Amino acid sequence: MAETRVATSEADASIDERFDDGAVGVYLHLPFCERICPYCDFAVVAAPRLTPETEARYTAGLLAELEARRSDFSGRGLSTIYFGGGTPSLFTPESIGRLLEAIRAAFPSASSEIETTLELNPSTVERDRLRGFRGIGINRLSVGVQSFDDDVLKRLGRAHRAEVARQTLTAAREADFDNLSIDLIFAAPSQDESGLARDLEELLEWAPEHVSTYELTFEPETPFGRAKAAGKLVPCDEDRAADMMLQIETRLERAGYGRYEISSYSRTTSLRARHNARYWQRQAVLGLGMGAHSTEARSVEHPHGSRRANPRTLAEWEKRIAADAARTGAEETLSAAGSRGEAVFLALRQQEGLCAAFFEAEFGGRPRDFFAAEIDAMTGRGWLIEGEDAPGDLRLSDSGRLFADSVAAEFATAD
Repeated sequence: MAETRVATSEADASIDERFDDGAVGVYLHLPFCERICPYCDFAVVAAPRLTPETEARYTAGLLAELEARRSDFSGRGLSTIYFGGGTPSLFTPESIGRLLEAIRAAFPSASSEIETTLELNPSTVERDRLRGFRGIGINRLSVGVQSFDDDVLKRLGRAHRAEVARQTLTAAREADFDNLSIDLIFAAPSQDESGLARDLEELLEWAPEHVSTYELTFEPETPFGRAKAAGKLVPCDEDRAADMMLQIETRLERAGYGRYEISSYSRTTSLRARHNARYWQRQAVLGLGMGAHSTEARSVEHPHGSRRANPRTLAEWEKRIAADAARTGAEETLSAAGSRGEAVFLALRQQEGLCAAFFEAEFGGRPRDFFAAEIDAMTGRGWLIEGEDAPGDLRLSDSGRLFADSVAAEFATAD
């Protein structure tokens, strides 16, 4: 971990610096989208035209929530900022700039180069704002390309076409963005390995600093999920999806990208997504906005921390902001048992895997003390590899990465 925990009170002094770096990441959820994709299960709001009045009202709500919640993370330096959505780039640079200024004032940092990410969908409106975003301090873009194949984009219900994505990536480089992450979706309906290969080749021509790849999923309450349940949409065959995952890994690693998490690749260690890593490492994150989630700071009363989830509808979030902006979300205290399961499967998502000694320092026992049956079952299937010299050190095998969700479920449900 990059930073060292500095105790700010007698109570804080008992929180091990290895499990709490003393910093905070800030996530802002800007939920508005010109079009909602039929596979999307995020908390979003359809806004074919985002009006200045709606943008101003939502920005004011975020600022009110930040002001009300900052004391819950007092004394912490700023680690990362992430604008997600929805489509946060529908907001003007002026609105994003106001939010950045308030966050930096709330959580001063000694570092002048805080990773500050903005999610961006390819479009003409958003492309024209890139220089403005760069000028206010956005230094990393996550671009939702998803595919460079127009047929795939149409089947996914995406609003843009491949040429607009190319124009957007060109404009991003011209606006001096030197930290680009490109998102790709694979296992889309009717997609095959040759089509994925073409997507990967074009992606590599753009030489992004970071790549995220996601297998298309069919969440039950989405149009795609309902179409699947009705037999109107047939998902990609599981074996083919697994082959595609291996195809991605092989091609990207051959091009010099290191896979450091199930879905994430970077050209160098320093270009890994620092904000995302805060979730995998169970560090403090303040989530602001409709549908946002916070990982609350640890304390003596809550040694494993807690989580807070904001309402998923705009009307309810705005109602709670008006009533008590400090308590917009429902809080869940994390138990030792639940935290042990999370610690295992979140570590397994990462290339380094789980360190038994680190686990023992937090929970008072090694993984086998709590999960012997699960570890034996997963190693027996060939999905987990256990360290020979350090029993309890765990990482996913090559085949285990293809079944990471199944492995996670084993530890999540264990007592």
